Formats: sequence, structure tokens, C-alpha cells
Amino acid sequence: MPLYDCMLLLKPKVERTAIIELVARLGRRVHSLNGVVTDIKSFGKVYLGYGIKKLDGRFYQGQMMQMTMMVTPKFPKELEYLNKDDRLLRWLLVKYRDTSYGLEFVNESDSKGSFYNKFANSDLFEDDEVDDDDEEYELEESVNDESKQENTDVSQKN
Repeated sequence: MPLYDCMLLLKPKVERTAIIELVARLGRRVHSLNGVVTDIKSFGKVYLGYGIKKLDGRFYQGQMMQMTMMVTPKFPKELEYLNKDDRLLRWLLVKYRDTSYGLEFVNESDSKGSFYNKFANSDLFEDDEVDDDDEEYELEESVNDESKQENTDVSQKN
């Protein structure tokens, strides 16, 4: 099952109990389709870059919620009922790309290559090459050491 983020932007005056009821109804819908809600975040009141016009006025701030869930690909069509909810200003469903969870991840063949197999035999931190710069730095250090020694010799003579 793919992973989705559902962003909900609610009107600023919506009561906390109404927000909980809306999120719970969405969670029940996910559960009824054999999905799992993995995370719920509340961002509180956010100020919008522009006003969103609704029948009862223009809104310049709202309450932001994010729900992360794993559901079947037919789930986005089930969310059309959110368009009729007058407490919402906007909602957005975003699908994570190139992620595999659950049985797809367990059954993934090694021929595709997992993260571990790609880097298990690589020599990321082994440095077989000789750096030519090392010789330059050694010469500069030896020249600096010689000049310091000459300076101390001159100061001792005076």
C-alpha cells in the first residue's frame, strides 16, 4: 500500500472537538478500506499568503492538520465528500513516490537491489589513491619550520 499525506486547512474559528470529529471520521474511512493512519500532526493556526474566499467570508488564517496514512490506491476517490464539508478551507492529498511498504517491501527481489546491497561491497571510505597534494603541504611545512628556526637564531645572536 502506498503512503499518503492528507493536508487539511480548516477555518480558524472551528472548535477543537469538531476538528477531532473530522479527523476521526477520516481515520474511520481509512480503517474501513484496510488502511492504517501512521501519524497525525497539528500545526495550529497558520497565516495564509492570500485570502481564501468562501460563502461566509474571506479567510486569511486557518488551522492546519496533517495525516500520514497507508491506504489502497483507490482511496483518493473516497475523499470527495470533503468538498462538501463547510469547516474546511482546502484539502490536499499527496502520494509519496518510490516507496514500498508492507508486503511489497518484504517480497522485493534482490535483483532490484536494496539499499544495503548497493553499498555493502562499495569502498566508500577506502582511499587507495595517493594524493599529490600531501607532498606540497609537507614542503610548505618544512619551509615554514626552517624560517622559524632562522628567526630564532637571528634573535639569539642579537
